[in-house]
Amino acid sequence: MKAEGRKSGNFLPVWLALGTGFLLFLSFPGAAGFWPLAWVALVPLLLAIRNVSPGRAARLGLLAGMIHYVSLLYWIIIVLGRYGNLPWWVSVPALLLLALYMSSYLALFCVLINRVWRRKEVLVVWVGPLLWVGLDFIRSFLFSGFPWQDLAYSQYKALLLIQTADVTGHFGVTFHIVLVNSVTALLFVLWRDNRAVAQSSLSVLMTLRIRKAWFHAVLPALCIMLTVMTYNLLRYRQISEEIESSPKMKIALVQGNIEQDQKWSPAMRLKTIEIYTELSKQAIEQGDEAPALLVWPETALPFLVSDNPYFNNLKKQLITKEKIWLLSGAPFYKKAGIEKSQQTRREVLAYNSAYLLTPEGEIGGRYDKQHLVPFGEYIPLSNYLPLPGPLVENIGNFSAGKPVSPLSCQSAEIGVLICFESIFPKLARDWTAGGANLLVNITNDAWFGRSSAPWQHLSMTVFRALENRRSLARSANTGVSTVIDPLGRMAALSPLFQPYYLVAEAPLLQVKTIFVGFGYYFGLLCLLASLPFAFLLREAKRQAL
Repeated sequence: MKAEGRKSGNFLPVWLALGTGFLLFLSFPGAAGFWPLAWVALVPLLLAIRNVSPGRAARLGLLAGMIHYVSLLYWIIIVLGRYGNLPWWVSVPALLLLALYMSSYLALFCVLINRVWRRKEVLVVWVGPLLWVGLDFIRSFLFSGFPWQDLAYSQYKALLLIQTADVTGHFGVTFHIVLVNSVTALLFVLWRDNRAVAQSSLSVLMTLRIRKAWFHAVLPALCIMLTVMTYNLLRYRQISEEIESSPKMKIALVQGNIEQDQKWSPAMRLKTIEIYTELSKQAIEQGDEAPALLVWPETALPFLVSDNPYFNNLKKQLITKEKIWLLSGAPFYKKAGIEKSQQTRREVLAYNSAYLLTPEGEIGGRYDKQHLVPFGEYIPLSNYLPLPGPLVENIGNFSAGKPVSPLSCQSAEIGVLICFESIFPKLARDWTAGGANLLVNITNDAWFGRSSAPWQHLSMTVFRALENRRSLARSANTGVSTVIDPLGRMAALSPLFQPYYLVAEAPLLQVKTIFVGFGYYFGLLCLLASLPFAFLLREAKRQAL
């Protein structure tokens, strides 16, 4: 069997790896977005790496990964080139390097699973999901973390398949997807090998092999799948009933559609306020009852929230006139203080912030973004690494904020996720553990242009609502804006690059999920649980010798 994968000119493993890359491309938001494909997308790659050398398994993983991640992250060129004003010879290599970094995890996965296939094939069913999730967990924090579009996020529309997120988070859904792929690959191998030896003297050994696989892998996996599906259905019904009887808050989201290259222009400040004020008034006048809360996007206020003509005009024309609460993004600056650490020598610190303004026009609370975008909002190791001047000029120089208590607004305790923060489950979990019963994601996705990235970004926020069983209001400068309920159901979706407002009721649940309690450790547990299998494989190798 080993010689089969080493024959000169045998390109079948290459085609299989390409097939996995292409199927993943079709599974995720932005292309076809055909989520069912994710449940079989890994099968070709798992088969491709079965009878090849570890080195070739790594190359096949890199190939599948590069096809997937280049097609997934192509919008990096738009961000860096069109809006970052960087030349193509910088933006294109940046995309390829990021895709290569992401693909390296898949390459490592393939090397290790290749060894599992060779030494104890039934363990593929268990090592595969544990290892995949464990590597995703590492990627979520290594080098500040980039958990963009983990496998689970392809399922954001398949609500009856992802309700277990309130137990194990999105990592649990990824585990389930890889488990199905692994079982399918093992069953295919058993079926193919059984056909090959059906009429030979090896049929008895093949029967024993099949029985062992079913007892140790297939049947237990099927039991897990049945349990997961049962939980999904029962939990969906239970949360639906809780939503029906829960208190609700009427929220208005406003999408101003301010061009990125005009956003910070002094000449556009007054015009920006006029656009948001007019859309807000239209939202307030809709229906018999005015919204309790207005939500504007990230940095919708392109000026300091202080005693200045722009802010005074906003208070006079909208906030105090309509007697309404407003949550909006705006910059915040403060002096660095007397003590200057090695990490920052700036005299003034800048923050990407969210302000909650009361109906009296006062500041009811402020949150400063904690998890900044590397090379977007800050330059890692900027005090130590000499970087080209033009690159520094086109990158923000923000400071990271610190955790605060939820922002109080009538019956809502609000946890704010600014832009990139919505892809990190622990931040939303910390808000909920701290008492938040409503999550708000304010973002400016204009950087992505008319690409698939806004939809990819949206898909991840759906899981934050599910994991915490909290409504999540999402206001984006250019879209996609919506309100997501604790089941992951979305209200009307805003069109991209159009002025828009949406008024919707957000259920305010108080339940604390298993995920909030300790389920957010599931990724770490998978990583730790995959380690003992290394000893089993080592023992299997020793017995084989």
